[in-house]
Amino acid sequence: MAHTAEPSGAELATLRLAHALRAHLDTAIVYTADGPMVGRTRERGIETRLLPTTFDSRSITIRRSDPRRLLAGGARLLRIGWALGAAARELGATVLVAESSKALLMGAVAARRARIPLVWQVHDRIAADYFGARLAPLIRTLGRILANAYIANSRATLATLSTGSRPTLVAYPGLEPRPGPSPRAPQRPPEQTVVAVVGRLAPWKGQDLFLRAVAEAKPVPRQILLIGGAFFDEHSYADRLRRLAADLDLPVTFTGHVDDPEDLLRHTDILVHCSVLPEPFGQVVVEGMRAGCAVIATRPGGPAEVIEPGVHGLLVDAGNRLQLTAALDTLIQDHRLRTTLADAARLRAQSFDITESARAVAAFLHSVQRKRVRRG
Repeated sequence: MAHTAEPSGAELATLRLAHALRAHLDTAIVYTADGPMVGRTRERGIETRLLPTTFDSRSITIRRSDPRRLLAGGARLLRIGWALGAAARELGATVLVAESSKALLMGAVAARRARIPLVWQVHDRIAADYFGARLAPLIRTLGRILANAYIANSRATLATLSTGSRPTLVAYPGLEPRPGPSPRAPQRPPEQTVVAVVGRLAPWKGQDLFLRAVAEAKPVPRQILLIGGAFFDEHSYADRLRRLAADLDLPVTFTGHVDDPEDLLRHTDILVHCSVLPEPFGQVVVEGMRAGCAVIATRPGGPAEVIEPGVHGLLVDAGNRLQLTAALDTLIQDHRLRTTLADAARLRAQSFDITESARAVAAFLHSVQRKRVRRG
């Protein structure tokens, strides 16, 4: 169950997982908002329902977290949950998976009406640095009250939850297998280097910090790709990035949203992940590794569970522009190191296979459902 149908990282990861889960169990996704993901889900042959509602999930966001707005929005989510429960009963669901904190509220009502367990699939770190000092504890508490079990996308995400004795599973967002080896452009010499950042254009993703860091690199890359679009009312930030790139006289190409960035990454030398807050997992890090990029990523957070520094890539402290510039200098100037890291990264990326994640999730969901049946 998803509260949004925009193609952001969590929704794309959920779609990949749902498709892979079909090898193990019957799967359906119910969206409570229309958008591109509805059609993409149907194209994958997954049972897809769109629950008609006039509720705009953007009316309760982290930036709009005053108590009255949250209470009003939460009440509307609960009402939608009642209709969602009817859909779950019609589909014959035995487990309901809530794909976000908003879906958790809807799912609590839906699961109760359908008399099935509720699993919270957590894509975000439930921490004060992202949700705020007041909202984060509230969400953690709601999770502990409402969820029967948890699926987290990393150990870093799981560590921010208050799970008590509830069953938990860490399931990394895996990549789908490619049909055969992918051609890869060789690493370029320093003066021809291509550097990319992949991700939604959002302030916490740190593209502005990256532009300032790469402007001080020696030499400045021949081409800089910012791959990703702006969602959730963040278009003003995208405009600021364009102005900043022009002010710094950088050779930046803004690609907009790209469904699958791998073709671009196979022609990229260095992938930079530059979130200024700890990243819950960082799917683009694994995507860049598989594509044969030398990767720079930030810590703490999920990327530190993927990359061994100096072996599969380089890690820098989140928000540290000087460290990021130094790492860029190192990789741009050292062609041999870039090649060595990229080769090791491609091997490491093979560990993040969606079929393995789906197998673990399917077994976990079966165990949650069996536990509920025994109790019932």
